[in-house]
Amino acid sequence: MLSKFIQFVKDHQDDIILVIGVILISLLSFAIGYIVAKQQEKEPIRIEMYEKLECGNHWGRNFWSLSSLEIS
Repeated sequence: MLSKFIQFVKDHQDDIILVIGVILISLLSFAIGYIVAKQQEKEPIRIEMYEKLECGNHWGRNFWSLSSLEIS
């Protein structure tokens, strides 16, 4: 049984190395992407409401503002 396994590995050595290489490169790419994404985390956009009074009339009007909005 062990001799059949060893012979199988010897016969398919190139394919086994190729599969292991593809798996390792895939895992490395995922890890690098994950690390880069963690470093680029930003504060989420917050929508806040504040009240602005008209001059002289004292009418209340609601305005919405976006804070922490970054445009690259």
